[in-house]
Amino acid sequence: MTTPAEQSVEQRGGAPLHPAPWVRTRLRAAPLAALLTAALAFGTVFLAAALPRALDRGADQALRQYLSRSGPASTSLLATSRPQPGQESTARLPGVLTKLRTGIDGPWRLAPSGPVYGSRGLRPRTLTTPGLHTLDVENKLGLLYLADLAAHAKLVAGQWPTGVAPDRSADTGGDPPIPIALAKSAADTIGVRLGSVLDGTASNPNYVIPGQMRVQVVGLYTADDPADAFWAGLSCPTKACLEADGRPPEYYWRVTGMTGPGDLSRAGSWGQGMEDFWRLPVDTGRLRSDQLSTTRAKIASFTSGPTAARLAVATSRPDLTISSDLATLFDQALARQAAAAPLGAIGPAGVAGVAAVVLCLAAALAGDRRAEELRLLLARGGSRTGILRRLIGESAVCVLPGAALGTLLALLLLPTPRWSAAVLAALATGLLALLAFPVRAAVLLAPPRVAGAKRRLVAELALLAVTVAAVAEVRRRGVAPAGDGLDPLLVAAPLLLALTGALLLARLQPLLVGALARAAGRGPGLIGFLGLARAARGTGRQPRPSVLPMLAMMLAVTTAGFGSTVLDAVDTSRAQAARESVGGDAVVIAPSGSSLPDGFAKAAAALPGVRSSTGIWSYGSQPLYSSHTTMTVTLIVADPVPYAALARTLGHGRFDPALLAGTGGPDAPIPSLVSPDVANGISSGSYTISLPDGELRATVTHVVDATPALPGYGTATVVVPSGPATAQLPSLGHPNWWLALGPVDDAQLRALVRTSTTHAGAGGASTADNYLVRTSAAAAKALSDDPLQRSPERIFWATVAGAAGFALLAVLLTLVRAAPERAALLARLRTMGLRSRQGLALILAETLPQALAAVAGGALVAVAAVALLGPAIDLSTLVGAPVPTGLRPAALPVLIQAAILAALVSAGVLGEAAVSGKRQITTELRAGDSR
Repeated sequence: MTTPAEQSVEQRGGAPLHPAPWVRTRLRAAPLAALLTAALAFGTVFLAAALPRALDRGADQALRQYLSRSGPASTSLLATSRPQPGQESTARLPGVLTKLRTGIDGPWRLAPSGPVYGSRGLRPRTLTTPGLHTLDVENKLGLLYLADLAAHAKLVAGQWPTGVAPDRSADTGGDPPIPIALAKSAADTIGVRLGSVLDGTASNPNYVIPGQMRVQVVGLYTADDPADAFWAGLSCPTKACLEADGRPPEYYWRVTGMTGPGDLSRAGSWGQGMEDFWRLPVDTGRLRSDQLSTTRAKIASFTSGPTAARLAVATSRPDLTISSDLATLFDQALARQAAAAPLGAIGPAGVAGVAAVVLCLAAALAGDRRAEELRLLLARGGSRTGILRRLIGESAVCVLPGAALGTLLALLLLPTPRWSAAVLAALATGLLALLAFPVRAAVLLAPPRVAGAKRRLVAELALLAVTVAAVAEVRRRGVAPAGDGLDPLLVAAPLLLALTGALLLARLQPLLVGALARAAGRGPGLIGFLGLARAARGTGRQPRPSVLPMLAMMLAVTTAGFGSTVLDAVDTSRAQAARESVGGDAVVIAPSGSSLPDGFAKAAAALPGVRSSTGIWSYGSQPLYSSHTTMTVTLIVADPVPYAALARTLGHGRFDPALLAGTGGPDAPIPSLVSPDVANGISSGSYTISLPDGELRATVTHVVDATPALPGYGTATVVVPSGPATAQLPSLGHPNWWLALGPVDDAQLRALVRTSTTHAGAGGASTADNYLVRTSAAAAKALSDDPLQRSPERIFWATVAGAAGFALLAVLLTLVRAAPERAALLARLRTMGLRSRQGLALILAETLPQALAAVAGGALVAVAAVALLGPAIDLSTLVGAPVPTGLRPAALPVLIQAAILAALVSAGVLGEAAVSGKRQITTELRAGDSR
């Protein structure tokens, strides 16, 4: 059936008319708007898909870096067992390794470096051969058989041990020496040459071996790569190591000799027993953070679960023991990931909220631009359903290609095994971008109804109630404990506070800006009054300023301010924890039984950055006697004035130096500070400390909970002034500690220690390497050098930048939305004599108050969020050391973020006004008011 118009056309001999396709017509009518919509969809969907991928990649890389820093020995499985009897014991080692490999399953695999196995002695023997380079310390030698040694080391002299000594001594009788190969650097250290025969005595005097135990050096080798994972976990295989035993420590040089497979029985006699071992290195590059719990369970089964029991039976070694540090490392990684998870989630949540606001603003702009067109279609007989269906099709043509391209690009640029979260985030964002404009059009086409002021008030009160409940719940129960996953309330509470603050600001801003407008109206100019008045009442058809741009900026500032406050508190707490652990900003401790070189304290005090310093004498385990008790204490002899300054700076153990003032004398008790447990044991107040050079008589003048040299609480400590103490015992005048305050450079301090010990002629165990040198800056850097925490920090700052960009886009969309009415006003004022500079000032006076008020409100909400949620936050895991629970508000980090966003928004507004304002006025003057 044809319409009358079509019949008329046919009667005139023309072709029948067909309606033009809706989508094609609309895209041709507004191509720029279609391109901008597609670009916005592409950008938001790309970020939505990229964020989960970036989080996954960052978590995986951080976990692998964290584990790799622990070293291959800590990330390996170590299986040990007693050797099987018989000379062929080493031949059975590869078979056991093959069966151990069968137990590997799940998400972990062996590292490409491959397993390491062999047999090792349980204890080293002390070398008694004359002529070694002793340097005041003993030399100890342990024996080791290492499979595949020749593939990782180069023989530089002699031959590899084969089990038969090339030089058989007939004058001593008994077995010939055990042939061994030594690392060339180890041989040079202890003074051994090729062919040397070394005598050894058992380290355990109760372990007696008949006959003389000797070894002969038949080969010297060098490691192809001393840092190779092949050598990890072995005792000094590539060089001599200076080690210590006992308290006070007794130093000795330890070296390891490589034996052949035929001498394991005699090597067991030398080493007071042998132990077969297989080290299975885990490939940390394959581990994934999302599978960490599963991997931990598999590793636990391999070390002490069903897999371990099955392997003991399969290898016919009932005593097979498998151990690993991986379980501990996994637990630490899980705890640190849980601690950093809120910081890594609040940034993405904030940028997601701001991006959603931008999509809604773009839909509102499109709705305002086409409101009259849509109402005209409805008035001419179009149905709401048909119009909305065509609008959805129009949006799909613009949004879906951009969304698909953004998702594909994110998947390609950020490869990771996990893709579900990225695809779901992209689908949600794409759906919002697709439906935002049709939903806005449905609202515009809805039948008019009475304004719902009460409904809005009820909704705002409901949101306020939800926000209060969330904050109260976080404060009541605290943050979710480690292992329970991400705490959603801790992430949602700051965002709810920002949303509530935006709604409150939307109600308060007209009143505040209106008051400013009235104040400006009493002045001589009209530009400020007119701009502020328009800002107070809103623009366009809106009776009040829009909430959306304020919400975008408040979300951006709140999330940035809250997260930056957490990071600032973590940095501050790390610095304080590092200073407390060091005992100041720098400390140098001489080896046990030694004192600092002469002149060192004076030279160290002259280093750049040192504000104050002092030398002290400290030694532990000194017996204290009083009339009621006997105990062991740590004695500290210090100059009261600089030591009191050090205690004040550290914040614990504070005391008035006048408490330690006293002339003292050979017979008079000297004043002292004591810890609480010492004070409780000394009821009479006077006591005596027995030292190797005599006795020190003292009396209690004050009780301190801690002291800088020993910052830990609960340590039995006595502090006495250096002057009176030296008068009683002159030996106490040679300090063995040096403490300082100020930004001391770690490298310069270590160089000074090396120079001072060299000039002092120190040798043996008193070399510079045996001095303990620490600085608070280096300690704080070590605490912060955690990839598991740096990865969420990088994600957070990246999302903060993204949120700031979206907030600026929200402001610019607001400007574009109000541009037609503003251009008409400026055009009329231009005909009345308004100059271009005054027009720019009018735009700024109209736009900036709302933007700057939102930034200021966001800063206040960020501070309020810290004040409300801070008491429930424990920063100890993030800091890396125990710190008091709670987060205090800090103005500076919030102000910095607010100032950056305010400057960015102001620059954007100024640029938009300068670029488009004049063009819009010219267009309006030529064409008249927009219709």
